[in-house]
Amino acid sequence: ALRRSGDHEITLRRAALDFEAQALSQLLAPAFATVDMSRSAFGGGAAEAQWRPMLLDAMAGAAVRGGGGIGLADAVLRAMLQRQAQGSVQEDGGT
Repeated sequence: ALRRSGDHEITLRRAALDFEAQALSQLLAPAFATVDMSRSAFGGGAAEAQWRPMLLDAMAGAAVRGGGGIGLADAVLRAMLQRQAQGSVQEDGGT
């Protein structure tokens, strides 16, 4: 079944937001890698280190959903829509 245009754009927007959250998570990782939690009252040792990537993903996702991302999703969405439009022109035989 073919998707309606609006549904497809919503799917692409979600993908762009997910991409931005993943990029933001990767950008945050070095900052959190320098924190020495072993000296704090809340340090979790090896277990905390294993959960840190999930914490970063959750923080980045919350920031993007709340509008506090880095603005990457809009640019990614525009690029995906442009690429999709170019593909549909090619599929129609160049018309």
